[in-house]
Amino acid sequence: MSDQILALDGINENARCQFTFSERVGYLKQHGAHSQSFSTLQPGMQYFDVPGVGYIAYMRKWGGTFVLSDPVAAREDFPVILEQFQQKFPKASYVQVSKAVVDFLHLRFGMYGTQFGCESRIELQKWSLTGKKKQILRTALNQADKHGITVKERYSDDNTREISEAWIRTRKCKSNEIRFLIRPMEMDYRENERHFYAYQDGKAVGFIYFDPIYLNNEIISYVPNISRANADFRQGIFYTLMAHAMEVFKEEGVPFIDLGLIPLSLDKTTEHQESRLLKKLMHGIYDKGNFLYNFKGLEFTKSRFRGENFKTYCCHKRAIPALEFFAMFKLTRLL
Repeated sequence: MSDQILALDGINENARCQFTFSERVGYLKQHGAHSQSFSTLQPGMQYFDVPGVGYIAYMRKWGGTFVLSDPVAAREDFPVILEQFQQKFPKASYVQVSKAVVDFLHLRFGMYGTQFGCESRIELQKWSLTGKKKQILRTALNQADKHGITVKERYSDDNTREISEAWIRTRKCKSNEIRFLIRPMEMDYRENERHFYAYQDGKAVGFIYFDPIYLNNEIISYVPNISRANADFRQGIFYTLMAHAMEVFKEEGVPFIDLGLIPLSLDKTTEHQESRLLKKLMHGIYDKGNFLYNFKGLEFTKSRFRGENFKTYCCHKRAIPALEFFAMFKLTRLL
């Protein structure tokens, strides 16, 4: 590992070329195995590129640097690209990264790696709607059928913007669509994005946009990054859309479906590299801060699918990165 880093230490800023868009997509399809890899191509992102290795996507706010997801690179090359990135941005913060990133940044730079939430993955060939714990899914599907809801895969629908704007008005954060942690609904790059719409009496009442997750130029999973439902018909729409899409992906032979970030869904135990103060604060926000964001509702909804959960982390320099978190919330438009 150290030999790899030393070999690339000589690459200065002038020598490092910026990838073309097609080159960046090539790295995405080869190494985009993180649930947010596709979101690294959202508008407003900046990039740190290392030829032959991959890239890191980040945004800046108030002088702070915020990295989204793992590097889009082979896992064995994480130390190479993270070493160089940290040399350029020594005060950077990382959001929604894996334990592999945490371990390197903690051991090499002494950074904290605190759980930020969890993610959930389902193996589609083992997926079914049977079992007592999935009763709520079956109930939702029965209610949707009773109300004449049908699901179709379409690229777009004239009612999309109307549904989205009505849905946003029902959210706790009403001013703008969240960005960074959730990519915007409109993206310039949309290759292999999948759209499923729910219809009632011929009119769209909800939809989910699924983003591809890649490894070695194959789609290994999809993640539902954008979901909306008509404010007049909420019950069961998300479950109905998800169940339909999962069956389609399963028939196509896609190995997995990822459910994406479940923010502040935290393990009660504290790992050695975590900030105890920050972990305690985030537990408090989860318990008392549902007026800011529907943390508990999102966790409940995604837990109904009974996927395999794994931790996702944020990496930070200070035990309580108050200014950094405030800047990130402004960046994401949560505040």
